Amino acid sequence: MRGYCGIGIYNVKHDVNVGGLWRHAQAFGASFIFTIGRRYQKEASDTTKAYRHTPMFCYKDVEAFLANRPRDCQLVGIEIDDRSTPLPGFNHPERAIYLLGAEDHGIPAWLLDKCQYVVEIPSRFCLNVASTGAIVLYDRTTKQ
Repeated sequence: MRGYCGIGIYNVKHDVNVGGLWRHAQAFGASFIFTIGRRYQKEASDTTKAYRHTPMFCYKDVEAFLANRPRDCQLVGIEIDDRSTPLPGFNHPERAIYLLGAEDHGIPAWLLDKCQYVVEIPSRFCLNVASTGAIVLYDRTTKQ
């Protein structure tokens, strides 16, 4: 497999979603996870001890995240939006950072504008943020 990917959550609200995403990231081979502007109070539980294998980066704000983004790596926003490409028809970049939104507000429009791609999972309603991350990483894995 060529390339790599990372996945993270903007302004996450619940620590359980970070723990779940971390576990999914390890399971599907993500190179790293991250949070931007964490809101939760305690560290996430991690039943598989993914921290031993998949590093997590915590950025204070979007500016810090963008300043430290890997070179030549595409930012892919995962959000229900008019400009979204449905995930089944999406061709994942070789080097990608997947950005998920907060549980209650999603990814704001100004941040979606900074993404090279916007993708959505076709479903009848919005999904849990950690589950969404798992589906995106699984899709990437199966298409490679």
